[in-house]
Order: sequence, then C-alpha cells, then structure tokens
Amino acid sequence: MRSVIWNIVLAPCLCLSYLLLLVPYLSAQVVQGKPSPAVVSVVVHAGQGTKNVPETLFGSFLEPIDDSVNNGLVAEILTNRSLEGGLWSHENLEKLYREQPELITSSNRTGIPLPWLPLNPAAGNRFELHVGDAANSWQLLRIMGVPDELTGIMQKVYLPVQRVLSYKVSLYAKHLSGPDRITVSLRSRRNGSVLASSSVQAASTKWTKYETTLMLPAGSVRRLEAVNFAVSVEGDERVDVDQFSLMPSDAIGVLDPDVIAMAKTMHLTQLRFGGNFSSLYHWRDGIGPMDERKTMENVAWGIPEYNIFGTDEFLQLCQLIHAIPQFDLNMGSGTPEEASEWVRYIREQYKGPVLFEIGNELYGKWQIGYPTLGELAARTLAFSRAVRAVDPDSEIIATGSGPVDFQKWNGVELSTPPGTFNYLSTHFIEGTNHAEMMNATPDFLASAAYATTYAVGPYFSGMQAQADASPGLSGKVHFAVTEWLFNSKGEGERNFTHESPSWLNEGGAIMAAGFFNTMLRHTSEVKIADMTGLMDFAGIWKERGQVYASPAFYVFQMYSNLKGETLLPVTTNSGTYSVAGGISPIPAAENVPYVDAVAARSLDRKSITVFCVNRNLNEDISIRISFQSFAPAVTAHVEQMKSIDRYEMNDEAEPKHVVPASSTIPLDGAESMTITLPRESVTMIHFEERR
Repeated sequence: MRSVIWNIVLAPCLCLSYLLLLVPYLSAQVVQGKPSPAVVSVVVHAGQGTKNVPETLFGSFLEPIDDSVNNGLVAEILTNRSLEGGLWSHENLEKLYREQPELITSSNRTGIPLPWLPLNPAAGNRFELHVGDAANSWQLLRIMGVPDELTGIMQKVYLPVQRVLSYKVSLYAKHLSGPDRITVSLRSRRNGSVLASSSVQAASTKWTKYETTLMLPAGSVRRLEAVNFAVSVEGDERVDVDQFSLMPSDAIGVLDPDVIAMAKTMHLTQLRFGGNFSSLYHWRDGIGPMDERKTMENVAWGIPEYNIFGTDEFLQLCQLIHAIPQFDLNMGSGTPEEASEWVRYIREQYKGPVLFEIGNELYGKWQIGYPTLGELAARTLAFSRAVRAVDPDSEIIATGSGPVDFQKWNGVELSTPPGTFNYLSTHFIEGTNHAEMMNATPDFLASAAYATTYAVGPYFSGMQAQADASPGLSGKVHFAVTEWLFNSKGEGERNFTHESPSWLNEGGAIMAAGFFNTMLRHTSEVKIADMTGLMDFAGIWKERGQVYASPAFYVFQMYSNLKGETLLPVTTNSGTYSVAGGISPIPAAENVPYVDAVAARSLDRKSITVFCVNRNLNEDISIRISFQSFAPAVTAHVEQMKSIDRYEMNDEAEPKHVVPASSTIPLDGAESMTITLPRESVTMIHFEERR
C-alpha cells in the first residue's frame, strides 16, 4: 500500500515541488522583495546636504575605434585616402566586403587599394600600385589613361548635404606623360551622372599638392544618399596619385561642426583620449604637418589609423567643448622617456588643467606590452616620476582593476610610495545579454542589467577601504571610472545586438541614469568618471553623413547640470526586487529599489533637482515628492525619458526618435508633487524655491 501511495501520490508531488524549486534557475525569474505602495513617498531632506557633486563625474571617453574618430568626429569624408594596403583585420575586412561586395572583384583584379574602385570598368585594368616614393606613407597608384575611355578611380561616400553643399578637395600628383589635367567629381550612383566637377592642371613631374572645390547644386543629393567621389585623367595621360582629401567647407580644422555643436550641449568636464589603442600609440605619429602623417593599421581594433587626429587636434577639441584634456599615456609599448616628452609637448601647447592617466586596462593580456604583477609597481612609479619631472602639480590616474575582482591588482598599485598617483582607474563595462542562468528571458536580462548599476555601489566602498588601509594613503587616493558602458554583444566581440539594454537603446538610458545615481551616492570614493563615449556607444553617432545621439546621451545631458551642486539625502518607501544568476560581474543583487531617487540643491540654494529611475518592467509608479527645509514654487519643470519599449533607439533616419519630453507640472496643495513615473523610465524634476 505504501508503495502504491508513493508511486501515485507522493512521488509526483515531490517531483513537482522539486521542479518548482528549480523554476527560478531554469527560467531565471526575478524575485520581488517588497511591492511598491500605491503611491511611493520620496522625501528630500533639503537641510542636511554636506557633500557637493564632483564636477569631474561628467567626463567622456574618446578612442579611435570603428567610426568614432575617422569617419566620425573627423570631418574627412574619404577612407584610405593615401592608398595603403593591409589596414583592416580579417573581421573588419569581411564587414567591408559585406557592405560593398563589388570591392571583392576590384581588389582581386586591379590592385586598387580598398575601398577604391575603377571609375569605368570598360577601360580595363590601367592601374599599377607602387611601393616607395609615395607622397604619403608607402604606396602610390599609377593611373594610365585610355584614349576615348573614362579612366580613373572612385569611392562610395556620404555627404552632409543637409548642412553644406561645398566641399574642398586636395590631391597629390606627379605627372608622367600625356595630357596633364586631373578631374575630380561627385557622381550619382543611380545613373552615373556628374553632379559636380572641377579640374586641375597637374603638370609638375614632382609630387605636388593640388586643391580645388566641388559645389553641389541644391537638391541634387538627398540626405543619406550615397554618391561616388571620382578622380579621372585625360586621354592617354599617365600620372602617379596619392593622398586625397574631401572635406566639407565648414569643417572646423579637421573636426565635424555637427559633432562639435552636439558635444557642447553635454557640458563635459573632461574628455579622455585613451583606450586599448593607447598601449601602442606613439604620440609623434599624430603631430606635425597633416600631409606628412603616416597611415597605418590600428592593431587594437583592426582599422585604419590616419593620424590626422592627434595631440593638437585633441586639444583644439577640448577647448571648443570646454573640457579638461585627459591623456592616457602609453605604458604598454611606450617608455617613461616617451611619456615625459609627450607631457612636455602638451604643456608647451596647453596651459590649462590636464589629467594624465598611466596606461589602460594593463591587467589584460590583450594589451600590447602589458606589465606582469611583478613589473607593475616599478613601471607605474617610473612613469609617474617621468610625468611629475615635467609637470610637478599634475593629477595622475594609475591603472586600477575592475570594481569586483580588484584586490590583488590594486594592492600592488597601492604598494607604491604615497604621492605616486592621485587616483586608481576602474572600468565598469557590462555585456547585458548573457546571464549566468540558462534560458534567461528578455525581461530577466533587463531586470538583471538594471540591478547591476545599483549593486556595484558597495564594491566602490570596498575599493576605497583597501586604499585607505594602505600605509600612508588614507584619504589620499580615490577612484576614477575612466570607462563605463553597457552593451549587448553577439558572437563576435564587436558584433553588437539589440536584444537587451545597451548604449544603443532606451534600456541603456535607464542603466546610465541608474549608474549616475550610484556614483552620486558614492562620491566619497568616485571622484572622476568618463562615460563611453563622446562618439559612438552611449554618445554621438554619425552614419551616412548624419549626426545624431543615443538615448543615453540625453540622460548624460540631464545629469551634467548637477556639477558642483550639494547632494541631499533622500528617503523612499519604494518596493524592491532581487536577482540571482544575473549579469556578470555582479550576477546577484538584493533589495534593488524599483524607484531609485537622488537629489541635489543648487549652490545658491534657490533650486532643487530630483532624479528618479523607475526600473519596474511592467508598472508605471506614482510618487509623491515632498521636502524638509525647502518651500517649492507652485510648478516644477519635468524632463522625462521614456519610450514604447526598451529597444527603441535613434538612428540616422530618425535622429530624434527617443528624446526627453518636457512639461510643467503643478504642485499639490500640500506643497508636495505627485507624478507618475512610466515603467522603465528616467525622470528629472526641477523645483525652484518659492519667492
């Protein structure tokens, strides 16, 4: 009988109970801790603020990766303008071929360097690539004209025609024989018609630079429409060509004016010029006459590096957008002597405040010339002394480890003599679409990703505790989050997807706000932060000649207004949730508030700004904001980031699809304000003092 009962009743029940216990692990569900009340109370204690918001929490990051610098920040329109070979990694070469399959045939049969093509295939192969005696770098192309056939090369380009119709062209040429006229033109890709054309007489038998202008008729090219830039010769002319340029006539030096205008609105405090490329960057490659700077491969990212954006251009950019320059020195393949000489050059050009960072992610074996733990302290000290020998009062950031597994690496850095550096760097970069649990749903990934920006806070406290416990360093070393980024990665490291919150979408904006809130609660530890990045990632983008911004860009704009203001304590009774098996490096998070609120008071004490993040995936949440020791005016200004779903994003076709919505909301009669926070949203409420 017992056997029958076991087989029929108890065993299935126990198995079902066991399966129910496994449900969170199999389907990766979020556990709700405390539900939110019908109206969440947010109380701002206006009379208790003691700490100010560090201005340097609002920095950004810039690195030549993908199209962030070349074809992005830089206004130059042409790719591989000096006709070099071997500039792309295999992965990026495949991407180039996917985007332009016609390049496969051309590169195999003509030898014309990518991404150039024959202007007229009917003219046959009248091209010869030469190495040596180039006007720039190593390679030049000989074009041998065909009588009665259009002969030359072309490249697919996108022009910012919504802004400017005039384009400056330059090229280097060395005449060999025949006629001496070279024509540059912009041509329709639909029918090959000439949209704009100009010719130069290139008779010199020595390398000579020729310049002209192309003017497009109004309406001849639509926004986002590709055209061909072409270079052609006359009759049976034979000529060597090299080093082309196609620049909008309104470029600011080499910089894109649309990017500059948008960057100014971020109100950055500092801009970091660094990243993986720093471990192989030699600063002399990026100074001197523009046409003499060499083209080479950026090995860190497998893309071309033209060096037209170097030290002077970076300093110009920082001055234009009113940002403190932050230079990441080469502690990989570089030497202390090279660093010292770079610091001297910078100081000769620029007299304002500068931050110097010694190395980037040196704990990673992907960094060229990375130091071992045994080498780390001595190299850090040598570079620090080299910098301070030139600039004794400089602020130095040494390379620290990530905020979770930091003890061993940071311990070595902290063993250097007091005064070696002012800050240790840390990077908080998360791939949000891979949870530790199997079968994670999109909603789980979002909840887990949102939780990490809150759960990282105690790790900052742990890092500071280790620094303060080091001999002679208590209160003297703090932390700089010199890169922070939330991305959604596919199979390839650079193959990003849209399946979870990331810098591409509205979900990334919620993560950015959540991380700002955490840093604002941890200003005793985190003094400097650089969001990744000014270009691409969570910042400004340029695609097909159109500049636009990611949703997180607008969140950055909202928060950067807090610079220098007084942080105020905030208490809430928000509901919470917990996560297990979530996103590395912080897969577990407990008691994460659905409503995450911070507040700050202006220096003149006449206004208070409150930021609220609603992490709830399903519910709009009503909150009532009230104040102690502050009487608000009868209305408040509101900026709110929300969208239909977390995957909504901006692109070149719809550059302002996801932007903050502005409104003015009256206060309740009881000197408080009730407002609804939409699910997965960021809300800024600005209160002026009653007069």
